[in-house]
Amino acid sequence: MNTPENIAYTAKAEITGGRDGRGTTDDEMVDVSLRTPKEQGGPGGGANPEQLFAVGYGACFQSALGLAGKELGVDTTGSVVNTEVGIGKEGESFGLSIKLMVSIPNVEQETAQKVVDRTHELCPYSKAIRGNIPVEVLAV
Repeated sequence: MNTPENIAYTAKAEITGGRDGRGTTDDEMVDVSLRTPKEQGGPGGGANPEQLFAVGYGACFQSALGLAGKELGVDTTGSVVNTEVGIGKEGESFGLSIKLMVSIPNVEQETAQKVVDRTHELCPYSKAIRGNIPVEVLAV
């Protein structure tokens, strides 16, 4: 396990009510109503942990994409990351699966895939879940 040498920022959140509750950050920049999706037998009508994870992972991945692009000499300006986070039964509990689809304008497919693969090596979210959750990363 790798541990960061210096923690530059720590996000803090308080959750009440689980999947059908509320999540807020200590700085009040995020205040979200949480609801279990209808597809899982819930009421829907609010955000869910998978959506929040998809947004966080996608944002982190796109930032790391810029680093990978610079390292490999590829301009990632105008790139778009689409993230899918699925949840389903895994034994007696639940598990996640993730798909990241990355578009880098004006970059050929093979080169774009190399940048995306390098991004997956650099991204903190990718590092955190490596070996625990199946992640598919595709240049599209």
